[in-house]
Amino acid sequence: MTRPRRRRGKVIGWISALIVVALVAVGAIAYAQLQGNVSTAPLRSDDGDGEPELATGDLNILVLGSDTRALASGGFGEDDGSQRSDAMVLVHISSDSSRIDAVQLPRDTLADLPACEDTGRGSYDGGYGMLNSALEYGPACSVAAVEQLAGVTIDHFVQMDFEGFIGVVDAMGGIDVCLPEALTDGHAQLDLPAGAQSIDGTQALALARTRHALAEGSDVARLGHQQMVLSAIVQKATKSDVLVRPDRLYAFLDAATSSMTVDPGLGALTDLAGLAARVANVPMSSVTFLTMPATEAPEDANRVVPTADADVIFRALGDDVPVVLTTDAVEPDATVRTTPVEILNGAGVAGLASRVSEDATAYGYTVSGLANAEAVDATTIVAADTPEAQATAQALATELGIGVTVTVGDVDGVQLLLGADYENLKSQSQATPAPSRPVDAVNRSADTDLCAG
Repeated sequence: MTRPRRRRGKVIGWISALIVVALVAVGAIAYAQLQGNVSTAPLRSDDGDGEPELATGDLNILVLGSDTRALASGGFGEDDGSQRSDAMVLVHISSDSSRIDAVQLPRDTLADLPACEDTGRGSYDGGYGMLNSALEYGPACSVAAVEQLAGVTIDHFVQMDFEGFIGVVDAMGGIDVCLPEALTDGHAQLDLPAGAQSIDGTQALALARTRHALAEGSDVARLGHQQMVLSAIVQKATKSDVLVRPDRLYAFLDAATSSMTVDPGLGALTDLAGLAARVANVPMSSVTFLTMPATEAPEDANRVVPTADADVIFRALGDDVPVVLTTDAVEPDATVRTTPVEILNGAGVAGLASRVSEDATAYGYTVSGLANAEAVDATTIVAADTPEAQATAQALATELGIGVTVTVGDVDGVQLLLGADYENLKSQSQATPAPSRPVDAVNRSADTDLCAG
């Protein structure tokens, strides 16, 4: 069923991922009260109320901000019974807890949404549509949609509503932001001057959701303001007295947990405290917020679709390797992917060369051509006798996860011949992935000076 397009606040969900650092300080009496606040919903539509173990390796958490109007307070519009995810952030914690990459997924992203069984809000047959619409059928459907889009496994989700966002910011005593110019938006009830200032929860929500105060007026354009608000919340949480003042701490946690829905694997405060221990180990300089690179959808100028750079980011998350940005001072070896790659299909599997080409292109390689070849049993990689070609071939074998030896041959660049054993090679344990190629994405480190742009 098609519903009218909503222009709602988008930044709410990701803040719930940040409140867990305070849980380790809660006393027993407060703990009982706060535990009663937390609501749970299934992580997947096909596993009921099962409680997955809290992962000890790398961890992917989908943080959702619901635009539901079923709230105790007014001012957010009439409740029509529906909900969308106006904030979607895919948070990746590395296996060694040395970094966090938080990828903002524009709500206006068009994608193939998978079918979803009924988890309390009805079933969904699947189809092509806006990514944020999946939440209408419950968070498990949003999890399935983002897994299909990004090609990664999501271990947990956290969902929060408008009231929770405002309450958490207010319980912190507000946050500090810095605006390069004054912003006014009657639709979002936003009226802020230029410069450094402290804002409360209602103002923070308005700043995060404004479209009309921006020249572009688009969903993607306002994600930069959301990154500023994200950074401001992290900085306030780590530098303020929220964690040492009992009145602020309890108010902070009560506001967060009262409006929070999580999967059963995070349903106990002890689970959230375990997650907090990991989050607390990550320095602010290693917490990066970045917007999924997107371009205008061919069929609708008001919607977006992921770019090849987005695919590279998602693959980096899946491989648990750092996302390398074009703004980074240090980039990977420039020779790793410079030589063109020809892909030949000798496996007898229709479409295999095209699928492998998509994989190689997403990793940053240049595919010079695709062709069918005579059937062969073994997959081979042949490279020209140059350092650049050899480096490209070795990296390609590593990133595709095929343990074959690169040979030197009379070829133009690199030639990958897919044999009947290719799928079996792919199913075997993969070698350490090569570094991600640099990508161009709007980004901000959590420790960036709020007045630095």
